[in-house]
Amino acid sequence: MEQLNTFLPFILMFVVIYFFMIMPQQKKAKKEKEFESALKVGDKIITKSGIHGKISELAETTVVLETMSGKLKMERSAISLEMSASLNKKA
Repeated sequence: MEQLNTFLPFILMFVVIYFFMIMPQQKKAKKEKEFESALKVGDKIITKSGIHGKISELAETTVVLETMSGKLKMERSAISLEMSASLNKKA
């Protein structure tokens, strides 16, 4: 019983950290994966670095964006979920 009392604060800290830090991060990662897989040609997006464009080609891990200055090939993971969602909400 005495050993449990010494480890109880550490166990409670781990549980709190899990529910407030790890679990929300896992949910966000899952949401971003779903967003990346749902992309299609013609979608208007914004990258994490702030580049605006329209998807002209899709590959397994990359996309080709059509921008005002030409075409850019980027990784799917470089597309921002939050900024793209707000862009498509306005339109």
